[in-house]
Amino acid sequence: MIQIIKKRKTIIILSLLISMAGISSLALTKSKFYKQIAESQKLINNVYKYLVTNYADDIDIEEFTRKSIGNMLSSLDPYTVYMEEEDREGLDILTHGKYGGVGMHLGRRDGKLTVIAPMDDSPAQRAGIISGDVIFKIDGNPTKDMNINDAAKQIRGKKGTNVALTIKRFDSDDQIEFSLVRSDIRVDDVTYSGMLDDKTGYIRLTRFSKNSIGEMKSALQELMTSNPESIILDLRGNPGGLLNAAIDILDMFVPKGEMLLTTKGRNKSSNRTLKASKKPIISEDINLAVLINEGSASASEIVSGTLQDLDRAIVVGETSFGKGLVQSVFDLDKSRSLKITTAKYYTPSGRLIQKPGYVDDEIIDNQTEGDTVFTTAAGRTVKGGGGITPDYEVISDKIGPLAQECYRKSAFFTFVQIHRNDYSSLEEALNDDKLMDSFASYLDELELDVKLKGEKQYELMKESFWSLDSLSTDLNAAIESLEGFISTKELALFDDEKDILELALHMEFAQTLEDSKKRTEIALKKDKIVQETQKLLMDQLAYKDLLSVQISEH
Repeated sequence: MIQIIKKRKTIIILSLLISMAGISSLALTKSKFYKQIAESQKLINNVYKYLVTNYADDIDIEEFTRKSIGNMLSSLDPYTVYMEEEDREGLDILTHGKYGGVGMHLGRRDGKLTVIAPMDDSPAQRAGIISGDVIFKIDGNPTKDMNINDAAKQIRGKKGTNVALTIKRFDSDDQIEFSLVRSDIRVDDVTYSGMLDDKTGYIRLTRFSKNSIGEMKSALQELMTSNPESIILDLRGNPGGLLNAAIDILDMFVPKGEMLLTTKGRNKSSNRTLKASKKPIISEDINLAVLINEGSASASEIVSGTLQDLDRAIVVGETSFGKGLVQSVFDLDKSRSLKITTAKYYTPSGRLIQKPGYVDDEIIDNQTEGDTVFTTAAGRTVKGGGGITPDYEVISDKIGPLAQECYRKSAFFTFVQIHRNDYSSLEEALNDDKLMDSFASYLDELELDVKLKGEKQYELMKESFWSLDSLSTDLNAAIESLEGFISTKELALFDDEKDILELALHMEFAQTLEDSKKRTEIALKKDKIVQETQKLLMDQLAYKDLLSVQISEH
């Protein structure tokens, strides 16, 4: 008995010693870490001081400091950035859901800063600015050399302040002066929602901001009044946004208590497990599909990946971008901030969606995760480490060379502006059986420089062969034959691409004569991925099959 007590005492003492050694080791490690920080900081300060005080030429200290910080951060991931007041605009729109401005979508058309469309009930629309108006000056500053971001920054500003725009209307040489008072412009995240047919609802979500939650809730509640059997959530091209918005949207589809996401970082505050906290708006007997593509990132991947892991939705489209990092914003002072990647997120199956190689291996060790294959709640195999792979892949149709050139030269936009007054309604324009003949004649006048796939390489090859023997009869005959082939192919381009050209025109007329909602309605009717998804959702066996474990997976 005495021996047992002695042994227990020995074990307790050893445990305490080991524990104390661990604490001591941790303290030494932390001490060493902070000592390294202090020494490195001192080195950076000394290098900076000697440079700015001894360099042969005068240094713009503000610009030099800004670039030095940028160069330091460029060695990390692209989402860790230094932000000054003007750089915070995008972040402020996400967190506040609005900005001060006049409410216009801008673009470059034929090299000119052009109003694509004024927003409904905005200062721009109320003042009479219309689609196609060219903005020549902003507060007296010519826009000729401005990019769209610079122009947008000049037009935006605090609510209640004025901005002067000098505009030239498409069909007139006269310039019109507008003095607009900026107001709060709400940014819509749900850009379209409605029933595609009597059984299928559809929602397009373009970002995850403060507004997303309320807009999604309203859109879903409106759809539910039509008693849909299925819902499509379109996240294609959605770059992400606020993590909280993604979690709140998942709450609308997932039963209360389900684990939605975990985040892991170096600090305790970054380690979180997030669960569904509310009763879902959409019951589990309603089929759900999420559409993604390579432009779907971050919060889009959280929503699509979580719904996939929980077998709550089928994911359709193309593999997503692969951003599995979480950022936090640290204010340096009133006007400057640092946005730092502080954690990685993991879907319910344990997947990290982040693509490897986002930071130089010399700076950060062990970027890649060990496991790349995981299982969903039902046991289906899913992969991590490179975006969300869809359950059903549908590749978008590629735009042909003629349509690409038409977009580059703003041919669709300009043609519609020329003919916008030829029609009393959108319906009349859509049913014009001479529309495509008229567009073909317009393209002939433009003399577009359309290059077939491989034609540039052919031109280089031709020059190389001619440099060898430009007088060769055989060579010139072969080149003549090839150029005849290319010419024939180019002449056939209009007929080959007629469907996509007509769709682009119809969408442009819809935007100009009605609104963006009508444009989307027309686009959806010809959307290959949406059509394929509708078929899957209508076929209950196919839908369940995609959510079931396949025999080959075992």
